[in-house]
Amino acid sequence: MRGLDLRYFVRRIGMFFLVIFAAASFNFLIPRLAPGNPIGAINSRMSQASAGIENGQAMFEAYRKRFGLDDPIYIQYAKYMWNTLRFDFGESLSAYPAEVWEIVRPAIGWSISLIGVSVLITFAMGITVGAMLAWKGTPKLVRAFLPITMIGGVLPYYLLAMLLLYLFAFTTKLLPMSGAYDSGIPRELSGPYIISVLRHAILPALSIILTSVGTWALTMRGLIVNTIGEDYMLLAEAKGLPKRRILWWYSVRNAIPPQLTHLAIALGYVVSGAILVEIVFSYPGLGYQLYMAIVNSDYTVIQGITLILAVSVGLSVLIIDLIYPRLDPRVTYVAESSG
Repeated sequence: MRGLDLRYFVRRIGMFFLVIFAAASFNFLIPRLAPGNPIGAINSRMSQASAGIENGQAMFEAYRKRFGLDDPIYIQYAKYMWNTLRFDFGESLSAYPAEVWEIVRPAIGWSISLIGVSVLITFAMGITVGAMLAWKGTPKLVRAFLPITMIGGVLPYYLLAMLLLYLFAFTTKLLPMSGAYDSGIPRELSGPYIISVLRHAILPALSIILTSVGTWALTMRGLIVNTIGEDYMLLAEAKGLPKRRILWWYSVRNAIPPQLTHLAIALGYVVSGAILVEIVFSYPGLGYQLYMAIVNSDYTVIQGITLILAVSVGLSVLIIDLIYPRLDPRVTYVAESSG
């Protein structure tokens, strides 16, 4: 069994690196196949900001040479892959001479704190609501109230984001409209700063939670229904165990592994941010930075963010792939390894 486990482990690791290699290659090609020229976009913005650009063609060529865009495509690809191995994304084209990491690093923190926490809250709520909807011992009053939690699922999260923005920011002015914190507050670990960050995160987080909890709940409800009638459930009832223990320790425990797979993939997408939500609220996460990079044809920032997304999703899937047989004893390493 240990040999089979090792073969499975090595195969999964190899698949992970193959996926990352393919993602990095597409990451290089797709921005270059898209319409628009990054250096031309820079020149165009500078032309609009002034009467004209002196020695514009010379500056155009200097930019192309500085970023290696005058090299043959295969040379550009080789340099890109070598720099990717070192996680060196170079300088931003549109914000030169700023490094890509200077743009990406703070955005990762904002996306993880907003989207990551929202996904975990949604997961916990969805599991709870789904289990209670499926369980026959749930009180009728609670059962009648629970479907209300799924109303938000009929709207795309960006439309709900705009509705929340109108109700709580434009109309009542209870919460801020945009940004991650008030501009006049120093960025330091203090009470006013923490409160400001939380107030700015409420609306974007709600738009994600309210539109996603229904999907988690319905999926969990189906999984719970499938556990009813299983031998271990009948045995637990025959033993006279409390209904609450049967629900959470037997039914939910055996139904939750597929949800953990979904959770791992969802967390892998955290670093990309919820792009449209971040745009609506001007929230400075990776999704918003990716949007701005696309608008400015900033190849280097696009490549940096999408590669981080590919690595995070691939790593999440790899981890859940390796630990899933430990979470669910019904799944083993043997079947795939013997092929």
